[in-house]
Amino acid sequence: MTLAHERATEFLEGSRRQQRTIVTPEGVPVTVELADHGERLTAFTIDVVIWFLLTIAVYLPLFFVALRKDAALIALSIVLFIGFVVRNLYFIHFELAWRGATPGKRIVGLRVIDRRGGPLLPSAIVARNLTREVEAFIPLGLLLTWSGTNPNWEHLFVAIWLLFFAALPFVNRDRMRGGDLIGGTMVIALPKRVLSGDLVEREATYVFTAQQLRAYGAFELQVLEELLRRPKSLETSKLLAEVCEKIQHKIGWTAPLPPRDTELFLREFYTAQRAFLEREQLFGKPRADKYEAAQPHA
Repeated sequence: MTLAHERATEFLEGSRRQQRTIVTPEGVPVTVELADHGERLTAFTIDVVIWFLLTIAVYLPLFFVALRKDAALIALSIVLFIGFVVRNLYFIHFELAWRGATPGKRIVGLRVIDRRGGPLLPSAIVARNLTREVEAFIPLGLLLTWSGTNPNWEHLFVAIWLLFFAALPFVNRDRMRGGDLIGGTMVIALPKRVLSGDLVEREATYVFTAQQLRAYGAFELQVLEELLRRPKSLETSKLLAEVCEKIQHKIGWTAPLPPRDTELFLREFYTAQRAFLEREQLFGKPRADKYEAAQPHA
């Protein structure tokens, strides 16, 4: 059944992507799909265009100042500084506010995650984006502002530097650029499949409160679905029991649960959680994962 499901997914969504398995802090292995090089380039191009338009809007007041000869040097210095600030604030702000996504990544369907399975920390976001300055923008700016007639060793070194970092995602198995290596992150493609409804039970034995259902988001629900789809085995039963115990602890479930009802409890939690998240999304309150703060009802 699992193989047939994978083949159907491949037929509907195209060829399978390269996948990696990461282990969450809860000890649950999660399979993620790596973003393609073309997708990352497309997302970056979209972000650069948006950033460029924002920068032009900021530059307009300084344009008239630069026309004055006595203030041209000062205006140029301010322009370079503003370009640096706007460029870095753009990427850092959106990846912090949108949990690892910029407008370009959202359009393409990509997301930055912690490659160890934990929450995406602000320090990792800042590190991966400031590294981009050293990787590309500073050396590229040096080449573009070069006014010499003959190349020298300095410009050759800068060109090799650019080529090295441009080739880095192609020579490592997780397609990480320098910023990902330093920040401990990786870029994944978000799954196109929606949460399945064939796991939903019609009659519920266990009832969950809205506060308990706010403990997790869509990402964790997708993980739970994949676990419930695994073929029955001793290893699967043990894993489901561990996950069930952690969910009970997370949501504050104190009622006794017979071991034979472990899978039933998880399926009904999946049912209630799925319905809750879909309802929240209809009201404009989507929640990507458990690390994203739940928005209180108005």
